[in-house]
Amino acid sequence: MLAKITSKNQLTLPKAAVQAVGAAEYFDVEVRVGQIVLTPVRIQRGDAVRAKLAALGLGEADVADAVQWVRSSRSATAGKAPPKAAEPGAGCGTGGPRVAKPAPRKKPTRRA
Repeated sequence: MLAKITSKNQLTLPKAAVQAVGAAEYFDVEVRVGQIVLTPVRIQRGDAVRAKLAALGLGEADVADAVQWVRSSRSATAGKAPPKAAEPGAGCGTGGPRVAKPAPRKKPTRRA
């Protein structure tokens, strides 16, 4: 099977090749002695989160500390009223009163 790579390094895999290995959204890319080897990977959402945490260098203790911090800040605000939303346009610096848009015109009806 032949596939062409574009100027943006994009490659369309032949349908027969994809069907042979099963549909996958992600592929592990490996270079072996001048060859590019694609291996289908089925990533679970949990796996993606774990991979991101590992890439950031965060461990279980860091996650536990973050959860504890969020829970403690929520309990500190328990019973307090949530902050009020600002009036629409507040703080925009328009300076003048708001003017309503005119109502849309209706099309004239055609008489027969």
